[in-house]
Amino acid sequence: MTTRLPLPPSLYADTAVAPVATPPLDVDMIVPVAIVGGGYTGLSTALHLAEQGVEALVLEAQEPGWGASGNNGGHTNPGLKHDPDQIEADFGAELGRRMIDFSYGTTNFTHELIRRYQIPCEARQNGTLRAAYHEASAAAIERTAQQCIRRGMPVSYLNREQLREMTGTDRYIGAMLDTRGGDLHPLSYARGLARAAISAGAKVFGQTPALSLRRDGSRWRIETPRAVVHADKVLLATNGFTDDLWPTLRRTIVPVFSSIAATAPLSDAVARSIMPTRSVLYESGHITVYYRIDQQNRLLMGGRGPMRWIKSPNDVAYLMRYAERLWPQLKGVAWTHGWNSRLAITKDHYPHIHEPVENILISLGCNGRGVALSTAMGAQLARRLIGGPKAEIDMPVTGIKPIPMHAFWPVGVTTAVIAGRVRDRLGI
Repeated sequence: MTTRLPLPPSLYADTAVAPVATPPLDVDMIVPVAIVGGGYTGLSTALHLAEQGVEALVLEAQEPGWGASGNNGGHTNPGLKHDPDQIEADFGAELGRRMIDFSYGTTNFTHELIRRYQIPCEARQNGTLRAAYHEASAAAIERTAQQCIRRGMPVSYLNREQLREMTGTDRYIGAMLDTRGGDLHPLSYARGLARAAISAGAKVFGQTPALSLRRDGSRWRIETPRAVVHADKVLLATNGFTDDLWPTLRRTIVPVFSSIAATAPLSDAVARSIMPTRSVLYESGHITVYYRIDQQNRLLMGGRGPMRWIKSPNDVAYLMRYAERLWPQLKGVAWTHGWNSRLAITKDHYPHIHEPVENILISLGCNGRGVALSTAMGAQLARRLIGGPKAEIDMPVTGIKPIPMHAFWPVGVTTAVIAGRVRDRLGI
């Protein structure tokens, strides 16, 4: 029997819409597609398969949204980590252009899906700010903005004065505003996505970890604690919680904890003085800090924290101190929640799609852009699962390449976080 773990002690767990019923799988099943992982990627793929009449079964070790999908910063940010010019240089003009169009279109795709299924998740599309407080970072962001503008995107570059008006702080010297960005309530969205998938015909089972995966005749056999699933095709969508279900896959990503602290609802006057346009913001530094004001006037500050589970905002006190540095009017404000979850970072900072053998598809490595990217990826993966290798998708399908010296990642990540904070403080 699998151990049922409680949700991380987040603001989202306390305020989300009620979950849809996802009981454990307790009878053997034969299905066209089995999906391992009940986060955004798995749920969106199941939904898009069901929309096209293909029955999909989702196996989730805990409950939909238990991992990073239900515990992230709530930003819907367009694009990939790399600049458009770099993407085309890495993958060629034709595939690179498709990757750019796809990745920068993910937020519109996600918000349209939310509207289409009327998912109650506090979704807004008030823009994303990518902001810099170092001259070098500001110059890099301006280059990014110019590349996006050259491609006709709804992007603009803002100066210090414009940013002071938009953020309520004089910290930033330059930023790119992409009006397609926005925010939502991550756990409510995950639960709404599960509800939409089930209503469309998918089956979603919680407390049902996949214990083993192997070929069994013409199908794939997945063992779970109570039942066996036979599937024609399998999608692995476990991201930051990837284990040894598929050989060497765990060693292709670095699981990193990202932490968030949330205030109690702020007064209207204080909330209006912080991010008055309600855009979301993430910083371009060695260690990314990101934040937003939610619909209840709470400030949610996120960034790298301890590489372990946390339960209190005191575990990420540096985020609270930084918030007071940005907005001194926050001194004395109550911080009610602190939590984190694990996301997947790839060595090249691109999402990774793999097809190691026939009828096995793998998608992981959102690199901190998972909300919109994973949602839109679901439609791409569904296309591939239905059409097979001949069905082109707008991301590269690559081989599995384990990261060298992967066993040392905890030390490496901790060292990088400490070094990055020091460099950000020193302005280098």
